[in-house]
Amino acid sequence: MTPQVPNLILTAEDLLLAFVLGALIGIERQWRQRTAGLRTNTLVAVGAAIFVDLALRMGGSAEAIRVVAYVVSGVGFLGAGTIMKEGANVRGLNTAATLWGSAAVGACAGAEQWLPAILAAGFVISANTLLRPVVNRINRAPLSETGTELNYTFSLIVPRGQEAALLDILSEKLETAGYPVRDLRMHPFGQSETEMHAILLPSSVDGEVLDRLSAQFSQMPQVRQAFWNQSAGE
Repeated sequence: MTPQVPNLILTAEDLLLAFVLGALIGIERQWRQRTAGLRTNTLVAVGAAIFVDLALRMGGSAEAIRVVAYVVSGVGFLGAGTIMKEGANVRGLNTAATLWGSAAVGACAGAEQWLPAILAAGFVISANTLLRPVVNRINRAPLSETGTELNYTFSLIVPRGQEAALLDILSEKLETAGYPVRDLRMHPFGQSETEMHAILLPSSVDGEVLDRLSAQFSQMPQVRQAFWNQSAGE
């Protein structure tokens, strides 16, 4: 048996472990029809294992550690491709984090740290399965003003060209009511109107006061619509 054969057997064992563990992580993702599923997570784990194993064989532990750092940054770019922003919502963060976990599992396998690789895979799978009911329960719970910082936005829809005239009036009326404006945003609404959003400073807001302000603005001839809403803070 040539000296390379034992190394080749060890490499095969490392890659097989990365393949199996990456596939186990990917099965859960594929079952839930996520962007990165069975094949992607398996390939990420195997790819990380190949790079780390190669560095370990050629340069020893120090070189393997350096390659692990490159694997982490490289998978970061791959994960960024799965993240999509749809309006105020961001999708794909969990998928990107799972890919990162698959790469970590593969890196452990490639470095012949088999027990850490198995443990890491178990924790990644557990995070995606055992914690899901907890997340769903929290998401279904109603928002509490005392436990969650809420953002309040007062909005006007006005004809184009009326924004400047209403800007000072809007700020003055809100400040008089005790709700200073933190930020003001405007964007086109339809073909001939503008939507103005006054984002209020976080505070205890009385909905009846904002309702009265909405009614006052709605009676102004240069205002097409006035309303307010609240959303959970970041």
